[in-house]
Amino acid sequence: MLATLIVALFIGGAKQRPSQVNVSPPEVISENFYPQVLFQSERKQENLPKNVNKPALPPLKQKSRNKYLTTTAFSQYRPNLEVAAVDPTNYGERYTTDVNGLVVTNQPIIVIHETSNSATSAINFFQTPHEDENVQASYHTLIKLDGTVIYLVAPEKRAFGAANSVFEGAYGIETVQTNPNLPPSVNNFAYHVSLETPPDGRGDNMIISHSGYTDSQYKSLAWLIAQSQVPDERITTHKAVDRSGQRADPKSFDFDKLFTLLHTFRDFQA
Repeated sequence: MLATLIVALFIGGAKQRPSQVNVSPPEVISENFYPQVLFQSERKQENLPKNVNKPALPPLKQKSRNKYLTTTAFSQYRPNLEVAAVDPTNYGERYTTDVNGLVVTNQPIIVIHETSNSATSAINFFQTPHEDENVQASYHTLIKLDGTVIYLVAPEKRAFGAANSVFEGAYGIETVQTNPNLPPSVNNFAYHVSLETPPDGRGDNMIISHSGYTDSQYKSLAWLIAQSQVPDERITTHKAVDRSGQRADPKSFDFDKLFTLLHTFRDFQA
C-alpha cells in the first residue's frame, strides 16, 4: 500500500490578466483544473506485472490531518492567476512502478527553476509538440515577474522539469527511472515551479548570477507552496537535483526570503 502523499492546491479568484495565454474563469480553475491532488494513491496495487510501468491510480480523498494550515496573511494575498495549455508530448503520467517493476513510494518534493528567457518564450516552447524525448520539457507552474501564477501542467501529472536528476534528503538518494532510454530523474515525485528570469539574466547560460527575482515572485511562490503539505526540507532547486552538470537555476535565489514568507503563509500543526 502506497502512502498518501498530497500537494493540495486551492485556487482562488483571479484578477485581470494579460492575453498572451489561454485564461479560464476562476471557477473552472478552482473546481476542475486544480482540485486537491494526491501524488500517489493509498489504493492497493494488485497484480502488478513485472517490468511494466503502471500509471498512478486516480487520486483519493486525503485521510490524514494536514500538518500545515494556511494563515490570515495567506488569505490576504491573492496573485493574478492564468492557465496555459501544454502540448501532451511535453508531460506524462506519474507511475507507481519503475522500469524494473518495483513499486515507488517517494514523498513529493518541490523543485524551483527559472525560465532562462521570458515567460512567453517558455510557454511557447511547452505548447510546441516535441516527439524527441530528449527535447520534451515542462513545469507544473510558472511565476512571472509581476507575480502572476501561470498553471501549466496539472499536479497529478508528471512534468518533464529535470531530466538527469537525484534528490538527496533524509531518506538518502531518491530518483526514479520510468523510461529505459533516459536517465533516472525526480520527475515522478516532483512538483516543478519556475520563476521568470529577469531581463539581465536572459540569453546566456554562462551567466552565474543576475539581479534576482521580484518581491511579487517570492510572495507568489510562497503562496503557492503554502497550499501544499511538502515540508521545508523537501523544497529544493534544479541546480541541487541536476546530475547533468548543465543546470544552475534558479540563479541568485534567496532561500531565507522564501522561507520567511512561507512561514508567514502557513503554520505547522504539531
